[in-house]
Amino acid sequence: MLASPVRSLVVLGSLLGSACGSSTASPTASPWDDAAFVEQAADVRAQYVAVMAAAYADTLVETEAMHAEVEAFLAAPSAAGLDAAREAWLGAREVYGQTEVFRFYGGPIDAEPDNLEARINSWPLDEVYIDYVEGDPDGGIINDPVAFPKLDRETLIARNAAGSEDDISTGWHAIEFLLWGQDRRVDGPGDRPFTDFLTGPDATASHQDRRSAYLAVTSELLVADLGTLVAAWQPGANVDSFTAGDPKEALTKLLLGMGSLSGAELSGERMGVAYQTREQEDEHSCFSDNTHRDLYTNALGIEHVYLGKFGAVTGPGLAELVASLDPELDRTLREQLAASVAAMAAIPAPFDQAIQAPDGDPARTAIADAIAALKAQTATIAEVAALLEITLNLEM
Repeated sequence: MLASPVRSLVVLGSLLGSACGSSTASPTASPWDDAAFVEQAADVRAQYVAVMAAAYADTLVETEAMHAEVEAFLAAPSAAGLDAAREAWLGAREVYGQTEVFRFYGGPIDAEPDNLEARINSWPLDEVYIDYVEGDPDGGIINDPVAFPKLDRETLIARNAAGSEDDISTGWHAIEFLLWGQDRRVDGPGDRPFTDFLTGPDATASHQDRRSAYLAVTSELLVADLGTLVAAWQPGANVDSFTAGDPKEALTKLLLGMGSLSGAELSGERMGVAYQTREQEDEHSCFSDNTHRDLYTNALGIEHVYLGKFGAVTGPGLAELVASLDPELDRTLREQLAASVAAMAAIPAPFDQAIQAPDGDPARTAIADAIAALKAQTATIAEVAALLEITLNLEM
């Protein structure tokens, strides 16, 4: 990943002294000594699994629809077919963005040795690692049949981050680049012509058959990897071990996912870096100009975990557990989560133009406001952890 801006480290645990308490005050009983509270925490854990399973399942459905559009386009390349594949990519990203809160604690998406997240959503991507770019018509794996005679799943997995962290060969952003091409426009996303996938006299660029093969393989691999995640959160070994253990340990993972995405990842890597550098290459979905939606859906996912809901799936969320101990803290975090979602929605598209706006411009101010909202809620997430006697180390 890119170097991050300087952040503070928030460490909040179970032993927070009262600012006005006496050293002789009696210790407060732990909520974890209350069987009813532990049972409620177990219900929250089960609902978290239900939310996660539903979100991954919906993501897979939308990604399979995208893959179908990609296959249809490659079978008969046309401008309309390319547009349909792009729209399907955008639709699938809307759901996937809400699942990123399930990361950061060594769960199935981050677990070694597969590290599926690195295959699914690594960024930033060096375009010329995959295909031609302006000034280098022969660049990339696609245009090097000598070094890469076979463009299959094994080859592309092996090449992912093989040389450096931006040597990305698979996942959402590889597909995005192949569908849109470089974004060199001020008023819109990339505009790769559909003729890059044609063969015959109307074809553009080179190695059109290899470009088609590459897109087909990466799209198919994304479906397979998301299918693995769906399977991981169905009843079975992983879910059984997650739900049969200590509820406090499960809530630690839940809060770590929320806090890590809200703090170091969103307010830092995905927004803070781009805000400081003003560089288009530092935005998340830079080829499709979809970054503003990525950010919005990430924030929405955090809120959904706290409330225990996803679509029609509703149940006891962490909010209810927190409210049973500290209604005011619960109210504060609910308001902050809603505020960060609203702040993300207020960021104008395209994000690459908003970060380049002069200081004081409403577009750039909207990004600064969203970063501030995320930082505020991250601090409150750490307070929630402390209330539950959970220690979190969160970068902000």
